[in-house]
Amino acid sequence: MKNAAQKSLRHVPGWQWSLLAFALVAQVAVHRTQPRAEAQAAALPAPPPIAAARLLALGDAVLAARVSSLYLQTFDAQPGVVVRYRDLDYARVAAWLEATLALDPRSQLPLLSAARVYADLPNASADATQAAQQRQMLDFIAREFEKDPNARWEWLAHAAYLAKHRLKDLPLALRYAKRLRERVTDPKVPGWVRDMEIFILEDMSEFEQARVMLGGLLSSGRITDPQEIARLAARLKAMEAAASAAPKAGR
Repeated sequence: MKNAAQKSLRHVPGWQWSLLAFALVAQVAVHRTQPRAEAQAAALPAPPPIAAARLLALGDAVLAARVSSLYLQTFDAQPGVVVRYRDLDYARVAAWLEATLALDPRSQLPLLSAARVYADLPNASADATQAAQQRQMLDFIAREFEKDPNARWEWLAHAAYLAKHRLKDLPLALRYAKRLRERVTDPKVPGWVRDMEIFILEDMSEFEQARVMLGGLLSSGRITDPQEIARLAARLKAMEAAASAAPKAGR
């Protein structure tokens, strides 16, 4: 059989071999000149109405919230393309996070995603697009914090950190720190949360205001931990020493 096949191939005219070779070369050439089909990233749609999301989850709001979170978390990994955060519509991102919280107000995941994923952009202070996106996320966190301060203080504290260290916006960080001091009443919340405003005032060189606030905090009786009292008293003493030494240095 092998000899017969070899014999039959020998009898194929040469022009047919040439035609076959030409067809193969032409096919490769045409394939290389055609533009490659590139995957196109889909735009993030608006979230469905709350009532519709509940209905799709058969009335289970918590399940609807989980599905909403999963959809948003996986949206950046689309078939054939990876969507960068800077290319997302952050107004839509905030709308999805807000809808998820409306479905399950006890969930911390939307605020965690806002603070640790969508807002934690390393180049925000140098990139105008990222700075605008980060501010959108920080505004979202600040709005949602007001609805349940004692349960959501951690995310506003992180927003204050990002405003200070990523955006280099001390007035914004101070505003968030002030809301933490005014709105958080749970005695179990760590003392450093209450102290953030004082330390940011120091960073802004508002030493007199920081000193007055720290003295008032110590005399208010709100602090009961001896170690924290001693630490803040030492900080106040250092502030007062620096204030009294400042005029002498200028003479």
